[in-house]
Amino acid sequence: MSLLTNVMDHSLDEGYAEAAARKKAEGAGGMPRTLRAKLGLAAGLVLAALVVTVGAAQARIAAPAVAKEREELIDRIDQETTAADKLEDSVDELRADVGARQREALKHSGGSDQSELVGILSGATAVHGPGVKLVVNDAKEASTGGEGDPRESAGFSDTGRVRDRDLQRVVNGLWESGAEAVSINGQRLTALSAIRAAGDAILVDNRPLVPPYTVLAVGDGGELSTRFQNSADGLYLHALQENYGIRTGISTADDLRLPAAPSVIVRTAQPHTEKSEQTEKGTS
Repeated sequence: MSLLTNVMDHSLDEGYAEAAARKKAEGAGGMPRTLRAKLGLAAGLVLAALVVTVGAAQARIAAPAVAKEREELIDRIDQETTAADKLEDSVDELRADVGARQREALKHSGGSDQSELVGILSGATAVHGPGVKLVVNDAKEASTGGEGDPRESAGFSDTGRVRDRDLQRVVNGLWESGAEAVSINGQRLTALSAIRAAGDAILVDNRPLVPPYTVLAVGDGGELSTRFQNSADGLYLHALQENYGIRTGISTADDLRLPAAPSVIVRTAQPHTEKSEQTEKGTS
């Protein structure tokens, strides 16, 4: 009975009673929690506003300096761009001057017929005449990957894009088929020309080309076209069209005009003169 009496007399735990008393005392002696929360929120907003104000003031102070630096940088870029354009124009003028001097030297270097032939074969003279126009372009849906490509042995993957090796074979096939002069996208090819790749770009004599690639070849148009299409390189180009979607088109023309090469530089050969003949006889 004493247990039941104790439970009835102390139905509320003493801890709850102490908590209730403490809460009552805090409510009587301190400020309400809602008021404290409002004051804390107000203090936070004031601090945030202060930070934003200070940042805006600093940005406003620094804005003129930043704008000035930006203007100076733009001016420097414009100046350097103008200087680069002038240098490029100067290079083109010098190349044209060198080409003109070379062509003039060829005219006065002996028999006119022989010098003219040398100029044509070396690419130092602009030419025109009948020939073949060959257009090679990437596939319509050129991708950037692929597996199991037979061209992987040559360092290529099946991307549906024309590669430097493809243009090399096309040009060599035209030369072998009887072409007398060849150009790609207006770039005249010589015995010293190089067709290389830099990433996805094709370079002809270090000048980047963009598709479609228009190859002009001066020669006997009908015979040149037939020989090329029946050659191994022509069949290779046809296989690219059939297997990889490379777009090609070949036609004959009555009058093609090919420009002269920008500059033809002979690095090792020397002209044959009577003095050199006497030197050779003296040493033999």
